[in-house]
Order: sequence, then structure tokens, then C-alpha cells
Amino acid sequence: MDKNQIRETIAKRVALELKDGDVVNLGIGLPTIIPNYLPEGVRLTLQSENGLLGMGPSPVSGEEDPNMVNAGGSYTTALPGAASFTSCDSFVVIRGGHVDATVLGAMQVDEQGDLANWMIPGKLTPGMGGAMDLLIGAKKVILAMEHTAKGSPKILKKCTLPLTAKGQVNLIVTEMGVMEITSQGIVLKEIHPEFTVEEVQAATEANLIVDANLKSMIINS
Repeated sequence: MDKNQIRETIAKRVALELKDGDVVNLGIGLPTIIPNYLPEGVRLTLQSENGLLGMGPSPVSGEEDPNMVNAGGSYTTALPGAASFTSCDSFVVIRGGHVDATVLGAMQVDEQGDLANWMIPGKLTPGMGGAMDLLIGAKKVILAMEHTAKGSPKILKKCTLPLTAKGQVNLIVTEMGVMEITSQGIVLKEIHPEFTVEEVQAATEANLIVDANLKSMIINS
């Protein structure tokens, strides 16, 4: 699979985890394309931590409102009925447990559900943003990520980069499969038909527990 196919595969599968009426926060990058692949009839209320509930799609070129941006600084729109408020109030929403799911990227994730996704020591970083609060406050944490980085595993026995939060990840979706974090470890629930279990394990440092009812990866068409 090329880069675009990988991103599309991950986005389509994550879209199936989101339910009609959910309040969802999407991280920057790959997670932002997930609404393009929602099943028919599923409508989400998108939350942006800079203070918007009811975020819409990106504006048409030339119709950008300089006062309407998402948490990543990109232009966005608001749907009818949307509400805007201060960033402080936005984090009250997040920390109060009112976000049903957050979908984030990852540099590293490990068997305990620890996540590192905000910095590499020695490199400049814009900061953690709202990721720490979302990991603690959202009811479900889903990682939408490529399985490896330049051939090196990103799903580890133990994260080596500075953590964003400990033990908060629920589900990992990559181009190779769907994995659930459990008290026993990482369970491979679904596998992409282009790969074998052996290939997925070879690309994963953590020891995978293969579900007894392992399924072919479900992808929304």
C-alpha cells in the first residue's frame, strides 16, 4: 500500500468505531479525514479544544474566516447550531467526561496503553496541546497510526519517549489491523487481508495476543 492507501484504510476503519450522536475530538493529521468515511446515517458533533462544538468541514478556498480555525490552526467552519466558547470552557467539556471519543496519532504506544505523541527530546516542539487532557477525559481513546515509522515498530513493550499519558489508550488501528489494549496485553482483533499474523508480529515489538476469533479487517466502503 502507498501512503494514501494506508491513510484511507486506517480512516475508514476508525470511522466504524464512531456512533451516531457521538461528541468526538479529532487530532491533527490523519484523524481529520475520518468524517469523510462515516457510514451512511452517522452524524458526529466534532469538538475542537480551542473552543468550538459543532465544527464543520474545511471552507472552500477563498471563503476562509480568519476567526474560525481549529486547534491545529487550520481554517474550519461551524455547522448550524454550533457553539463557540473560551478554551477554558472547552477543557471543562473535555475534563468533565463529555467527549465520547478522541482519535489521536502516536509516535509510540505500549502494552500498558501508555502513549507518547508530543515530543522527541532535542527537537523543537509546539507543545502537548490538549492531548493529555483528552487522553484522561475522553470516554474512549482510539489511535489512528501507521504501524511502523521508517520500518521501526511504534507499538512497543514500553514507550521510550516522554509520555503524554499512562494507561489511557483503548484501541489501535493501523494499516495492518485492529488491536485492543487489555489488562493481559495487546489483543489483535482484526487483521488486514494483505498481511499474515507473523508479518504483523514482526512489525510489532510488543507481544501480540491473537484473538481466538480473529477477523479480517472490516473497512467501510
